[in-house]
Amino acid sequence: MGIPATEGNAIEIYRNGDQIFTPMLEAISSATRSIDFLTFVYWKGDIGKQFAERFAERARAGIRVRVLLDSWGAQTIERTQLDLMKDSGVNVQWFRPLRRLRPREVNHRTHRKILVVDERVGFTGGVGIADAWLGDARNEEEWRDTHFRIEGPAVDGIRSAFIDNWSEAEPHYFEGGVDLFADQLQTGATTLQCVRGNTSSNGSDLKRLFQTMLILAQHRVRITTAYFVPDEELCHLLCEGARRGVEIQLLLPGPFADKRFVQLEGEADYEQLMEAGVEIWNFQQSMLHAKIMTIDGIVATVGSANFNFRSLDCDEELNLVVFDPMVANILDGHFDEDLERSVRIDPSRWKQRSLTERGLERVVAPLRRFS
Repeated sequence: MGIPATEGNAIEIYRNGDQIFTPMLEAISSATRSIDFLTFVYWKGDIGKQFAERFAERARAGIRVRVLLDSWGAQTIERTQLDLMKDSGVNVQWFRPLRRLRPREVNHRTHRKILVVDERVGFTGGVGIADAWLGDARNEEEWRDTHFRIEGPAVDGIRSAFIDNWSEAEPHYFEGGVDLFADQLQTGATTLQCVRGNTSSNGSDLKRLFQTMLILAQHRVRITTAYFVPDEELCHLLCEGARRGVEIQLLLPGPFADKRFVQLEGEADYEQLMEAGVEIWNFQQSMLHAKIMTIDGIVATVGSANFNFRSLDCDEELNLVVFDPMVANILDGHFDEDLERSVRIDPSRWKQRSLTERGLERVVAPLRRFS
């Protein structure tokens, strides 16, 4: 499943824009050889301007800088930022341009979030390049998210996910003297595995990963996801786990969900999940965009994939499987803190929701496979 797990990695966990963006920008500024960057969301705004300026500065200094933008998610990027990067020597490419008359590509995007500097430092997680992620999730204008900085052998797996998408946009992806393949230093004690979701493969490695983790769970499963639209099998595994005594908690967006229709699609499954014993919580402070699952306080999977059809069947994604109880414990601590700003859905009250609410759930049901 994906790239083999590697030992000797160091992982740092950042919550929300106040913690996330500074180390990313500092890493870019420190580059001495190469920068590879891939994102789904790159919207106009202040943080986008800062990233564009850093990329441009490094390119002018002679550093090889490659930026790959999804042509759907990043279509609102400011033209001045694109011009600045291109004029400075940044190689900017678009993933599956919308102008191409290839209907199948329209629904299959790259949702990966990757930054690799000098082939030695990697970042991945849930954050996009937009002002919505600035701040510390203190109100509805500051999204809640988690991102990760990696050093060690697992960076090669993050890098390969970038090259996987870059090679589709730009076939000349190897540059002698810049792309080095020396052994990565073992800089920490964490075992990591990179798992890619790939729209061109038969079946989804990420779906198999989620299924396996739910099957193996013995005591507790905690899932934080921005978009919850499980297929029938994943919904069954969540219910089966709860029935056999596993504590299963779902932390989902609440009143500030950015895509209400997706929230409605997931709500159609709430009743059967809660009847099985699954706890469902809605985050109240702001839009919840993190994608994290912890199992038994031992292992976690983190990255760009949501618990929905789109991430597992349609889009290119990248998740890390983290075999480290210390990391799982930190993420569980964050989960507990998020629960303090959340409201648990009461099963009895949910059964009494309005006919209008039930009707809306049925109206959006045909869209489930696209969300």
